[in-house]
Amino acid sequence: MNKKQLREAQIQLLSSLSKQEYEQKSFEISRRLFESKQWKISSVISLTISNFPEVNTWDIIKRGWEENKKIVVPKCNSTDKTMDFRTITSFNQLEKVYFGLLEPMPSRTVSVTTDEMDLVIVPGLSFTRNGYRLGFGGGYYDRFLENYHGNTVSLAFKEQIVESVPVETFDLPVQTILSEEEDITCE
Repeated sequence: MNKKQLREAQIQLLSSLSKQEYEQKSFEISRRLFESKQWKISSVISLTISNFPEVNTWDIIKRGWEENKKIVVPKCNSTDKTMDFRTITSFNQLEKVYFGLLEPMPSRTVSVTTDEMDLVIVPGLSFTRNGYRLGFGGGYYDRFLENYHGNTVSLAFKEQIVESVPVETFDLPVQTILSEEEDITCE
């Protein structure tokens, strides 16, 4: 299967989760994140606003705010495939963009530099145990990770942990993957 077919198959598999399974698995993964050293030592955390069937990040954002952590969300620039990470303090600072994704409104948010971020939660559809991932196809995070040297974690349902994904020369692995069943330290 090519990357497009792999993405479609993974989305179909994840979409088959019941609402109860999805909520429980997301809860367990969030709990693992909150117990992790990476979360505890971080004050500026970047993540995306999830859409079903991705691991739910809405509660993670709320918990971050409760713990006085700075939450930053990427605003994607489709012309050069870069991301501008912006602080959000309210869900009202988000706007719907292409494909129904939610991103920060530039007029209501402030940019954060890459070196200010302690932890980046990297999204993806499939992950190998050595940290490689099949993303959503834009290449945004592959470009970003080239110049980011802080902690990286991915959140994944056990169904997203696979034997292999297509790996290209520019692909960079994440350091840790948290599923509802285990913490995977990638090497």
